[in-house]
Amino acid sequence: MMVDYPPEPWVLHGRACVTTWLVPASALPALPVPPLVVGGRAVVGTAFVEYAPPGMAYRELLAAVLVRRLGVSITHIWVDSEASRAGGRELWGIPKEMAAFPTRFDAETADGPIASVSCSPGRAGLRLPAGASTWQFLGGGVARTPLRATARVTPARVTWDIRPDGPLGWLAPHRPAASVGVSGLRLRFGPRRR
Repeated sequence: MMVDYPPEPWVLHGRACVTTWLVPASALPALPVPPLVVGGRAVVGTAFVEYAPPGMAYRELLAAVLVRRLGVSITHIWVDSEASRAGGRELWGIPKEMAAFPTRFDAETADGPIASVSCSPGRAGLRLPAGASTWQFLGGGVARTPLRATARVTPARVTWDIRPDGPLGWLAPHRPAASVGVSGLRLRFGPRRR
């Protein structure tokens, strides 16, 4: 089934709850480039994101590993938009799958819940720029896609509930390292570097 999606770059707007984890490198899924490892541990980021107009409107849950090449590799990601799923896979090799988001911070598939989070951002925060790349398997090779973002970032109190036998179960034994709330997000994703 063909699904239409916007051409790259995508410019997305929204808000998010983001958490970092320190995970033994041996627990990581396969990656297209080496992870950044310190003391045997890698940095993994998880996020619930809600995008709204202008730009595409959809929700996503993702896990990404910090890699040595100034960026991340997205290992798991679920969205509630067929257009986002198709575009992410075909343009950049991002392994998007479909999920339902019954609430803003709750994701599930037909196999059951994936994860949920309670997120309470503080009041003080800073507007910050960020730039990096994603590194993904694509077409028998590795795709690098640059991204640039600005957002207001605020420390947050966060509690994750990850299904231990689910696709993010490899994170369940670990404790979050730090969490932030993100608002006023403007993300420019792509175009992929050939």
